[in-house]
Amino acid sequence: MFCDASPFAGDIVAEIPPRHEGGPFLRSEPARANRRSSSKPNTPIEERIADEARFFRSWLDNPGIAGAVSPSGRFLARMMARYVDPRKAGPVVELGPGTGAITEALLARGIAPGRLFLVEFDASFCKLLKRRFPGVHVIKGDAYQLAQTLRGRLRRPASAIVSSLPLLLKPETQRLALLAGAFDCMRPDGCFVQFTYGRVSPVPRDRASVLDFHIEASPPVWLNLPPARVWIYRRQAQAAKSVVQRRPNPAQEFFDRLKLGTEKIHLDLKKEIAKARLRIETRPGRPSRKELWAESRLNSLRKASSIDHSRWP
Repeated sequence: MFCDASPFAGDIVAEIPPRHEGGPFLRSEPARANRRSSSKPNTPIEERIADEARFFRSWLDNPGIAGAVSPSGRFLARMMARYVDPRKAGPVVELGPGTGAITEALLARGIAPGRLFLVEFDASFCKLLKRRFPGVHVIKGDAYQLAQTLRGRLRRPASAIVSSLPLLLKPETQRLALLAGAFDCMRPDGCFVQFTYGRVSPVPRDRASVLDFHIEASPPVWLNLPPARVWIYRRQAQAAKSVVQRRPNPAQEFFDRLKLGTEKIHLDLKKEIAKARLRIETRPGRPSRKELWAESRLNSLRKASSIDHSRWP
């Protein structure tokens, strides 16, 4: 499947950022150029309308393959791209790129065009992607036969595979076969990123655990229409390692410390109140509560004994 083990330009850019004189490491020039040329945050309205029309026409022609009636929104595209680490060496494969909404987000993330391999089944989308993203590898083929489609294309195992395929429309066996085939094409620490409009993982959790896959879910992307969620699949060993190495959430740490501090202040306050009461009760020259109660009881008994019963009839 892989041509050779030698790195290519995209890997070198990702691994060795150049040092500028008199300053720290900065973003490499090719990656900065990518952000200027390939990432298009302000896509013209005419182009967006044309993409919507292409997607809708593709869905009408073959709804089982297209899966969606409109391209992914930019918020969903950014959410998917954030799980792809541009510092990891190796190509990044995108399945079902359509008109390239997620491709733009990956380029903006810092993935060099030469590292991107787009697998698209629709011939018209392939022409559009080649015209829109020069330098990116566009492959017309079947993503569900991934090993065969990528044979002879990749020089080394992929660092990540990003999928926009409509997995929920496919049988469970086909979904599992796609996931297994994707991991055969990736590094041991690679990840498979998939989005769906459903609330559950397209690969059932129990089946994934049997196959030694770990599943992670992103927060819901409410600003996408319709709202979506991103699912990240990793091998179990690598998932456990990433959990150990994961940086703790600063906000959660702050609230945990705040809670502990509040509880400690509450306990200290209770102790101080108890000590103050004790000092008041045991103040020299002042009787305690027990002594006051005994004295009042004694006075009531004295009053009762001093009553003259002879006057009573």
